[in-house]
Amino acid sequence: MNNLCTDVGYLSINKYGEQLCGDTVDIACQNENSLVLVLADGLGSGVKASILSTLTSKIISTMLANNMTIEDCVTTVVSTLPVCEKRGIAYSTFTIIHVVDNKTAEVIQYDNPHVIYLHNGRNYEYDKINLTIGDKSIYKSKIELSPGDVLVAMSDGAIYAGVGNALNFGWQRTNIIEFLEAVYDDSYSAKMLSSILIDQCSQLYDNIPGDDTTFATIKIRKRKPINLMIGPPSNSNDVNKMMTLFFAKDGKHIVCGGTTSYLAAQYLGKEIHTELDYVDPEIPPISKIEGVELATEGVITINRVLSYAKNYVDDSNCNTQWKLQKDGASLIANLLFEESTDINFYVGKAINPAHQNPELPINFSIKMRLIDELADCLIKMGKRVNVSYF
Repeated sequence: MNNLCTDVGYLSINKYGEQLCGDTVDIACQNENSLVLVLADGLGSGVKASILSTLTSKIISTMLANNMTIEDCVTTVVSTLPVCEKRGIAYSTFTIIHVVDNKTAEVIQYDNPHVIYLHNGRNYEYDKINLTIGDKSIYKSKIELSPGDVLVAMSDGAIYAGVGNALNFGWQRTNIIEFLEAVYDDSYSAKMLSSILIDQCSQLYDNIPGDDTTFATIKIRKRKPINLMIGPPSNSNDVNKMMTLFFAKDGKHIVCGGTTSYLAAQYLGKEIHTELDYVDPEIPPISKIEGVELATEGVITINRVLSYAKNYVDDSNCNTQWKLQKDGASLIANLLFEESTDINFYVGKAINPAHQNPELPINFSIKMRLIDELADCLIKMGKRVNVSYF
């Protein structure tokens, strides 16, 4: 296993008036360091387009994940795709990005706008080999990747944004590249980049999209662990063990809960300095402990983080209000969603009378439920998550 990971984030907006999106993104992981992303765009919009793009993306990703060659996968799909009698074009186009060992990307493109490749925040054009499979023209590329490199795939709804409204000829690929280079920040995750792009498309469409539009972004990152501890252990004799394991882990450390913060400060031999200002009136102020990146209140704060996490994994929701806020929940969200790749939870199972229903076992406590749901959301974001109970 290398010290790199592939960060993936995608977002779509539906054609105005449609409940289903005609674009589909499917991701299949081959192992810890290799994955297949397929973005398929069904002809037209609505139910038919959604079904065809779903079938196309699922067939390709499943075949590739089972070690079939890209040529075989493309031949199978292209040979079986129906062609619209009126328009003479395939009912579904697609883009395939096959990342191998987090170091190489094999890109296959059929009738979608070509993938954008950013290196050090600047666009780089890559070689494309034109293949004819059946009677269809396929472009194949191989790109050597470095940490920080970004690949952006899109459906054609992106390049049509603004036609006849904000722009005469739409948001062409060159315009998208210029926009990306202007807004790019190395700290942005793949999901954040997709969110910025899809939001710009929505604005160009004047919030009335004329076509289904999707951006799928891949970013190669060095692994960054974040460690979060919440609650004291059920057995007070295990405090030293829990603290030792927690602070021995590489990466940044977040401590949640008043009692937990007190125990952490005591273990480190440091003082707690609690801020008095409520940045958000509903979220208790943060504290400062030397040796800890962030110390916050427990259940109320984590409950807000969970709310942000559920919105973040919802493909139709681009709300990132926490990005610029400085309350405890927003700071945790930034660390977990944007900065981290690996997250280690250290969860104390001591019963807090303020949060515990005495008729329910500890597994059903509020704290346990919050951590379980948050961990599930983080896994859906593509994070590597480990939860340890004490």
